[in-house]
Amino acid sequence: MEYRRIRVAGGGYFFTVALADRKSDLLTANIDALRAAVKAVKASHPFIIDAMVVMPDHIHALCKTGHIQPITSSSPPTYGAA
Repeated sequence: MEYRRIRVAGGGYFFTVALADRKSDLLTANIDALRAAVKAVKASHPFIIDAMVVMPDHIHALCKTGHIQPITSSSPPTYGAA
């Protein structure tokens, strides 16, 4: 299978990750481990979580890549590498 991705700094992605066992409560039962895993990944691969919903057997997430510059009174927000 060939995936096509547009690589744009500050680009947004929506994705769903589901467990093979759809009757499992693994994600909510181990929420602290999930938080630690997300934090570890963010440390090495910067991204911004705009929204995330964690359910017992799957996750929905809306994320952005790259860095967002802070908004100042003299400049509009800029997306992409600073």
